[in-house]
Amino acid sequence: MAELRPYEIYAIKYGDHPRLAADNFIGAMPDDAHSGPMPLDYFIWAIKGADKTWIVDTGFDAAMGRQRQRNVIRCPSVGLQALGIDAGKIEDVIITHLHYDHCGNHSLFERARYHLQDKEMFYTTGRCMCHAPLRHPFDVEDVVKMVRRLYDGRVAFHDGDEELAPGLSVHRVGGHTMGLQMVRVWTERGWVVLASDASHLYANMEQARPYPIVYNVADMLAGHQRAYALASSPQHVIPGHDPLVLKRYPAPNPALEGIVARLDVAPLS
Repeated sequence: MAELRPYEIYAIKYGDHPRLAADNFIGAMPDDAHSGPMPLDYFIWAIKGADKTWIVDTGFDAAMGRQRQRNVIRCPSVGLQALGIDAGKIEDVIITHLHYDHCGNHSLFERARYHLQDKEMFYTTGRCMCHAPLRHPFDVEDVVKMVRRLYDGRVAFHDGDEELAPGLSVHRVGGHTMGLQMVRVWTERGWVVLASDASHLYANMEQARPYPIVYNVADMLAGHQRAYALASSPQHVIPGHDPLVLKRYPAPNPALEGIVARLDVAPLS
């Protein structure tokens, strides 16, 4: 097998949401932490190869932020521009799942083909959406937009584990949604797994304590273990919404501190 060429990976923050620790776990928290603050950050991710850049998820826009009472700090395209990435030229976007905070900003990637798990489209357009609690994290316009892309020939479906390019693959784990997929990337420091919402926070997987928005709890817990198995070490797994990501990994330059973290390099000591 030819030697794999490493990718660079960047986590790009575009928003946040203040909340309590008790909102981020199923089950009781220890008394000393139960009511403490534990905010979420919102990210998209860029995977830069020698010849091509892939985007993972597309975030949500300011209008959706107002509707959902989330803070939009900047359009994701601004963070991409700071890395020299033109959203309008991106050819492939991986959508980990179709919740509103991962598949909005419909005008940003007009040339792209979107990579999605079969079961995610099945989930979002089938009988599970008869239930309001399962339907709530989705926005119908996001789902309709993905269907329109499908009919425009701009959706590639995947069934489970699939290699998209040498050193880049997707892996369905479900749990949070029926068709949630993680992304495994070869880097200079080994295999990094972008877990997305397989684990919102480091604490969800480190403590085996699921996040409360969930389709299948057993699959979510198994997904934590699958992420660790696919990565070179537990430290190579990146959760989907943890503010600690920006503290544990360096910015590509001082001007991007607190905005972008580089994930293909060793974490800060």
